[in-house]
Formats: sequence, structure tokens, C-alpha cells
Amino acid sequence: MAHVVFVDGQEGTTGLRIHEYLAQRPDIEVLRIAADKRKDAAERARLLNASDVAFLCLPDAASREAAALVTNPATCLIDASTAHRTAADWVFGLPELCAEQRGRIRSAKRISNPGCHSTGFILLLRPLVDAGLVPASLALTATSITGYSGGGKSMIEQYQAGPDARLDAPRPYGLKMAHKHIPEMTLHGGLKTAPVFMPIVGRFYKGLSVSVPLHLSQLKPGTTAEHLQAVFEARYAGERFIRVMPLRDAATLDSGYFDVQAANDTNRVDLFVFADETRAVVMARLDNLGKGASGAAVQSMNVHLGLDEGLGL
Repeated sequence: MAHVVFVDGQEGTTGLRIHEYLAQRPDIEVLRIAADKRKDAAERARLLNASDVAFLCLPDAASREAAALVTNPATCLIDASTAHRTAADWVFGLPELCAEQRGRIRSAKRISNPGCHSTGFILLLRPLVDAGLVPASLALTATSITGYSGGGKSMIEQYQAGPDARLDAPRPYGLKMAHKHIPEMTLHGGLKTAPVFMPIVGRFYKGLSVSVPLHLSQLKPGTTAEHLQAVFEARYAGERFIRVMPLRDAATLDSGYFDVQAANDTNRVDLFVFADETRAVVMARLDNLGKGASGAAVQSMNVHLGLDEGLGL
């Protein structure tokens, strides 16, 4: 018997890619809303409540409104917006977060999909904090460079409209220190102090890399790059979607430049430790539309339904 799925916000970048993931799956029946009914609350409510799993691919306010339409206790919501990522009554949809997270996702009816930047940041920092190498109160900085698809339809149209010299160079943003991913980065990263976070958008469609610099002298006394590497390898052993790359990965450094797009079209996150004797940079690389959005949502759906976690991914 097929699982019934509805995507509320099916025309957005995340919604469209979820449909692509599900299109070839005979175990999934996808409900679709007529174009002239997309803003009809009654029709949306009917489809939401008829679903085993409903994805909310909407702005924050609209996601909260959609969640309020659900009265069927059997419907599981997976919200791709920022609205519920730090809410106590929603489960964070990152199966690799900790040993208990898959069980939480399996039993939850409200799952919040992680943000693209925060996925990389959390997968880097949470193991180091849990292992006691990075103090939870440490003042951290993080930089993330991402393709322009992360900005949604309007930004995609802006970059694809034609020549615009302003868009040729990378563009830092979030400089008011209030980027919407910071609360989840702090909470689910196990931190007591919010990081200084600067995202950058570049002229490429997709791909993302988060970098966190560390002074080893500020970490647990005696911490070396080898200790950081060992924590990642132990934490993510057996994780099919997390690939811990060799310490100071020679292949990655061969050209002298880091390829932000090398995990594109996968649901994979690559983790790196680059270091000398006193300093380190830990880095995560992923597809911002895959593991950073739609792929993560489908992965959480698979976990929730008790299916093979990588089905369709």
C-alpha cells in the first residue's frame, strides 16, 4: 500500500525537487493541488489531512498557518521553513544529529527540516562539543559560501536574467548578525554562545561549504588536529550520507583550491579537517538543494515511515 504524500508549496525550489525525488517511487502516492486552488485554505486543509506525510515548502508565516490547518493526528508534517526549527514540540530532522535522533524522527508527527548552512555547521560542531573538545561557551565564527539557488525563485531569476556586474563577485550577506539559521546553529550545535556567522552567495547554481576556524589553544588542553579527526570518524562511522575525508586531505589540496560543488547532486556531506600545529579549519560540503533542503526532507520522511533511509536518494 502506497504512502500518501502532499507538498504544500509544490512550485517552489524545494517543493519541486521533492517531487523529483518522489516521482519514480511506486511506494508513494503524491497528491497535487490544482493551480487555481493553491491559496484555497479549505482545499489545502483537505489535502494536508488526507496525507500520511505533508511537506511544508512555504515561508515561515505560511508554514505556521498550514500547520494549524492539520487536525488529523496521523498526518506527519515535515516543515522546510525556519518556523519550527527550535520549537520544543517539533523534532529536528537531522538523523545524524545524535544517537537518539532517528528514534525521535520515527515517532514524531512534527519534524522541522534543517537549514542548508546550519546542516553543515551542526554536523561539524555538535560532535566536537559532545566530545568536550570545543567548549559550549566558546565564541566561534563561521563562513558559508553557497550557490544562488539557496535564495529561492527571486534570486535564481536575478542571476539568470542576464549580465549584471554586481553579481559577478561573491556577495556576503547577513551582516546584521541576525541570519535566520543562527538560532538552530546555536541550539542544535550544543552551543551556549551564538556564533558570528557570515554567509556568502556566489555566481554558481548550487553547492555549499561551511568553514569554522579553530585555535587549538582555545579547545580542551592538548587537543590536536588528530583528535578532531578521530571524533568525526567515530561519530559518523557507518553513516551512509556523511563522508569524513582524510586529515589534511591531499587530494582536495592538490590544486590549492577547495571545490565547493563536489557534493552536488548527492545527499552527502563531506567533512574535512585542515590544520597545522596550532590552528585548524573544519569544513563541511554539501548540495544546498539536496542534503541542505529537499534530500534531507525525503530522508526524514523515509526514517519516519520506517523505510530504507536512502530510498530514492
